[in-house]
This record gives sequence, C-alpha cells and structure tokens, in this order.
Amino acid sequence: MKVISYNLRKHRAAKELEELVDEHEPDLLCLQECDVAALPDEISGLRLADATQGNRLGLALYYRTNTFRLKDIRTIGLKKSLHDRMLKPAHERVLGVLLQDIDNGQELIVASFHAAPLTALNSLRRNQIRAALTELESMGPGLPVLMVGDYNYPVFKENLGQNVRDHGYTLTLSDERTYTRYRVFKGHYDFATSDGFRIDRIQTLPQRSSDHRPILVTAAID
Repeated sequence: MKVISYNLRKHRAAKELEELVDEHEPDLLCLQECDVAALPDEISGLRLADATQGNRLGLALYYRTNTFRLKDIRTIGLKKSLHDRMLKPAHERVLGVLLQDIDNGQELIVASFHAAPLTALNSLRRNQIRAALTELESMGPGLPVLMVGDYNYPVFKENLGQNVRDHGYTLTLSDERTYTRYRVFKGHYDFATSDGFRIDRIQTLPQRSSDHRPILVTAAID
C-alpha cells in the first residue's frame, strides 16, 4: 500500500497533485492546508472520500476505488492552541476513513493529520496526537491504524517517540527532512504513526511549490 501525504501551503501546490499521483501511483492521498471548496472529486483515478468543512483551509483524503471500499468517515476536533483560539484557522485537525480492501476483505483506518502550529507547545501537540489516535481506534477497535500528515514537531522527537510507543504506536520518520525553507525551522515535520502496519519505507519526495516536501509511505498490514 502506498500513501502520499502533502501539506499544500495554503493550497498553492494543488496544481501539482495530478502529476504527483501519476508519477507515484499511490493508493491513498492525504492532504493538509487545502482549499476544500476548490478540490476536484477525482485526481488521476483517486476519489475524494471527504474533506473537512470547518474552515476554508483544511484536510482532505483521496482513495483508489478499485482497491478500497469506503465504509466510514470521521472528522475530529482536537484541543486548541492559543493560535487556534485567537485566529481560528482550524478546528478539525484529523480526517479519518475506515476502508475495506476489496480483494481480501481486510479493514483498516487511515487518517490525514495536521497538528497545531509551532507557536504551540510540544506538550499540546503530543496531547493532540494521543487524542487523535484514540478517536481513530474507536472507528474500528483492533484494526490497523495509519495516521500521516504535518505533525509540526521538528525537534525533541525522542520524547514524542516514547510517548507514541507508550500509547501502543510506532513513529516513523522519512529518509530526509521534509521542511527546509528556513534554517531555524528545518526538520522532519511530516511523518507517520501506526499500529498494525509494517512501514517498509517513507520517502521524502522532491521539493515543489509548497514549503513542505511530500512524503511517500510504503506500508503493509502485519
């Protein structure tokens, strides 16, 4: 299974999506900072499962219809940062789908995630990650879960990794940094947390017009 996650930088990189899907042929496409009203219903054979509606810039998830059957969708609001309360950029920070593999009947949960911005504390983002994973689990207890996206967590990942492991999940970084625009803020922002999946590789794809590089996750159910 191949999953691409991409922060579109306020929808600026949306024009690249068709080429990106054609080149890498993912089974799922998870987006952050997209203009939900401007999203097409399909991108190169991937169908829009859903997009968040609480804000113009939000999350979206596309899936390959000849591989998966869509069974459930959930948008999840998380504890807000001061930035969220004052500027109200987003309430729904998780978009999760319950899918069934058409060939073997296996059910799985995949989510697009966008953590609070860097103005918030790491402790708040850890709280958001734990809460997001707990909510996703409730969509199908015991099912494999994969959550990808912009975690806004460039430093002190040892603490985050331990926190995620304590919750029963694995944190997996990509092979290169995903945010390189500004020296002070360089780092791995975009990665995956998972349970029940074997993550074979997370490849950081070339820089495009976004300030984030897209990542390509190759995974299989354990």
